[in-house]
Amino acid sequence: MTAPLTPPHQPPPNDPWSAPPPGGAVPPWAPRDDDDRDLPAEIRQAVLVAVGVAVSGLLLGLLWLWLAPRVPLVSNTEGVYLRDIEGEQAIGADGTFLLCGLALGAISGVVVFLLRKKGGIPLVIGLAAGGLLASVVAWRFGIWLGPGSDVVARAKEAGVGKAFDAPLKLNAKGALLAWPVAALAVHLAVTALFGPRDPEPMLGDAYPAYGKQGWPAPTGQNPPGPGQASAADRPQPWDPGAAGEAHGERGPGGRTPPG
Repeated sequence: MTAPLTPPHQPPPNDPWSAPPPGGAVPPWAPRDDDDRDLPAEIRQAVLVAVGVAVSGLLLGLLWLWLAPRVPLVSNTEGVYLRDIEGEQAIGADGTFLLCGLALGAISGVVVFLLRKKGGIPLVIGLAAGGLLASVVAWRFGIWLGPGSDVVARAKEAGVGKAFDAPLKLNAKGALLAWPVAALAVHLAVTALFGPRDPEPMLGDAYPAYGKQGWPAPTGQNPPGPGQASAADRPQPWDPGAAGEAHGERGPGGRTPPG
C-alpha cells in the first residue's frame, strides 16, 4: 500500500507570480506597456488650449465693459466725490465679472472636451492655466477700454457739478478664479458622463487558449496550469474495495461491493 499523493498546489487565477497562460495571452491584471499616449503631442495640445482660452479672455473683457454698471462721480472746487454714496455700482461690477467668467469658463470646458475627448493631465492643466490667463486678460483689457484712470483731468473736462464715470475696477480679485474653476468643473463633469471608457477584459480575451487545447471550461475550479496534470490524470489513493470490484473479487464478509 502506498500513501495517497498530495495534489500539487494550484495558484489562484489572479496570482501575479504564476506562469502566463499558453498562447501568449496576457492576464488582465498584468501590467501593460502598450500605452498609446504621446506625451509630447499632449503637451503641444495643452499649450494650444491654454493660448486659445487665454485669447478668448478678450470677449470677457468686452462683456464686462458692456454689462458692468458705471460708478458716477462728481467734482467741486475741493475734490471728486461719489455722486451716490449708498450706491452699489462697484459691487455690481465685480458681480458682473464673476458671472461672465463662470459662463465663459463653462463654455470653454465643454468646447475643450468636444475637441479632445481623450483628455489627459496636460490638457486639464492647460485648460486651468488658460482660464486664469483669460481672466487676467479680460481684467486688464476691460480697464484699458473703459473710462480713463486720470480722474482729476476728467473732472476738469466735465466741469464743476457735472457727473462722469469712474474708472472700471475689479475690487474682488477672487473673481479671477471664476473662469478656471468653472472650466475644470464642467470639463470633469462632461468627461465623467460622456467620456470614452476602456473596455473591460473578458475571460476569452485573457485566455484565448481555452477550448483550443482541450482544456475544460471553468466550472468554479482553477484550470490546470502549464505543466500540471488534470484531476483525471493524477494518481488516486488506493481503495481496496474499488480494486476488488475491478477484478471480480469479493469484499470483506464475502459480499460483493454494490455496483
